[in-house]
Amino acid sequence: MTVIQRKPVNPIAHLTAEDIEVIGKELDAIRDRVMADLGERDARYIRRLIRTQRGLELGSRAVLLFSLFPPAWIVGTAGLSVAKILENMEIGHNILHGQWDWMRDPKIHSTTWEWDHVSPAEQWKHSHNELHHRYTNVIGKDNDLGYGIMRVDEDQRWYPLYLGQPLWNLINACFFEYGIAAYDLELGRNLKKGRHRDPAFRARARAVGRKIRRQVLKDYVLHPLLSGPSFLSTLAATFTANLVRNLWSHSVIMCGHFPEGVETFEKTSIEGETRGEWYLRQMLGSANISGSRLLHIMSGNLSHQIEHHLFPDLPSNRYREVVPEVRALFDRYGLKYTTGSLPRQVFSAWKKVVRLSLPDRRPRDRASNRPAPALRTSGA
Repeated sequence: MTVIQRKPVNPIAHLTAEDIEVIGKELDAIRDRVMADLGERDARYIRRLIRTQRGLELGSRAVLLFSLFPPAWIVGTAGLSVAKILENMEIGHNILHGQWDWMRDPKIHSTTWEWDHVSPAEQWKHSHNELHHRYTNVIGKDNDLGYGIMRVDEDQRWYPLYLGQPLWNLINACFFEYGIAAYDLELGRNLKKGRHRDPAFRARARAVGRKIRRQVLKDYVLHPLLSGPSFLSTLAATFTANLVRNLWSHSVIMCGHFPEGVETFEKTSIEGETRGEWYLRQMLGSANISGSRLLHIMSGNLSHQIEHHLFPDLPSNRYREVVPEVRALFDRYGLKYTTGSLPRQVFSAWKKVVRLSLPDRRPRDRASNRPAPALRTSGA
């Protein structure tokens, strides 16, 4: 495994191939133990959360019937914002990961759930579950690194276009669900390569178009119309709630892979990758957010991004309990467990976006980065 690393110290130079495989086995054991313990209390958690979210959304929309009055607008908008965040983060994202498939409940299953998002669930599952989680932080393979519009690593060649990436990132944050839909379609790449007439691409694009129409009709036509004279104020409230949800989810996801201290990897480093090496890549390529239990729930437990990438199909309510074991494993093998408060991680991620928007001040050190003779390596 080759970590793209410009620091004097390679973070995995002290590990042998045997160490890495032992790490993999220990993590497998943690996952197997928790999966064997899943039961009624976990099922109660997700069902109660879904009921709470739906009740909050319904109640907020009822309050917005009177959104001409400022107090009702504020309460309804705040409640709807929280409901949308819960639906996307702790409910939709995790159900679509298959975290609750073990319940065999057709209403809470990755194959049947459709979320409150303009990106169709099936397309998102492909780009996120199958590609991002498989190629975490591999330059040129993981499109989540910069979403194809930003430079997020020093080894990416700088072009003048990148000067605008702080602005692109802000716009992407405000309309994040639409950016994700375009990303799931690989819109830029397909249009650049002239694949807009490809039947498979056109079918996916039509599916996105149908989902966007359905979301717009629900949020910006039907619900505001139900408010009668409060149509415009309800329309503004819904737009605000979607904006808050987009900014929040963008910030949480940025904190998971973009802060300083998170490693990136070469394409060649994953050739013939073992289970232990895959685990190690998730450990080094992810970052956590420290905070309260409420923050963890509102972030979809992606505040435990390291644990989520190690165990993407483990129910999110269990990440908190495996943190001590995972962190102890980091400590035992001398690895950096990247974590910090939400403001600190957001600042760090944005700092990197701004820093890498500028041309390099001096030639980069491209010295070979070989962790250990026992591992497959290539020059960085």
